[in-house]
Amino acid sequence: MTAISAMHARELVELAASVTVHGPVLIRDGWPIPEWSIEEYWAASKSRLDRWGRALKQLSTPPAEQRAAAPAAHVALTRGVVEEIFSGEVLTRVWAAVASAADREQGETVAEPIARSVLVNHREARHRALTLLVAGSAVSPALAEKLNRLLRHVDRWSDLLIGYLIGAADVAEFAANPDRARDFAEDIRHRGTLSGGRRVWPLIHASLRSALGARLGPASPNADLNARIGLSILGCFPPGLIEGAGCLGSFWLDRLARTADQAEGLLGILTGNPPGDA
Repeated sequence: MTAISAMHARELVELAASVTVHGPVLIRDGWPIPEWSIEEYWAASKSRLDRWGRALKQLSTPPAEQRAAAPAAHVALTRGVVEEIFSGEVLTRVWAAVASAADREQGETVAEPIARSVLVNHREARHRALTLLVAGSAVSPALAEKLNRLLRHVDRWSDLLIGYLIGAADVAEFAANPDRARDFAEDIRHRGTLSGGRRVWPLIHASLRSALGARLGPASPNADLNARIGLSILGCFPPGLIEGAGCLGSFWLDRLARTADQAEGLLGILTGNPPGDA
């Protein structure tokens, strides 16, 4: 496996899409989840949660002179932290769903308790981030609206991925909106029976990648911990399975992902949310 020391938040969402595709290997095939990977997932996630907590506290009560002296830095930190919390929730939800389903299928309690605990704490960080946006004193109305719009899209992406997993296990509870995830599951199942239906998933994957590129800023304050989290999850899968997946690197997929408007429009069609729908 290639050494990775940093992962941007958008890369975690790409990983969530790949985990969704290959999650059934853990759920159905009984591949054992290494305890060291789960322990590393917990340690890295807890460290990131602690950093988020300190950052949100700092951002919610910044000294007036600090904001006046470096307003651009304050805005960049706020955006980076909140985007990381919101977009990172996609992987947290997907991994909790896969880990819980795998444990249930194998009659184990190896991964589910930790994955659920991380999700609960991540949702608490989300709540604190939303409180920061609502308070208004630390965030401009324009930035608050931008971040709220991102969260709405992120929740749809989460539900779409969970909907894909519902085909392998009953994991709707891990969606942001379980009913919407079930609707996605039915739509994905139906499209899979149509001619060319197997092309739907690569198109969805490309749409997610491209849409993220357009919506997320360049900063990811905890890229080092994101990498530890991502690698700990990769360590739960058979070696090389995700790295070598054709859906991650095919030429036509990369070309499609470069066209943000096309991809966002495709995602809107597949999810029932036309482009421009907030």
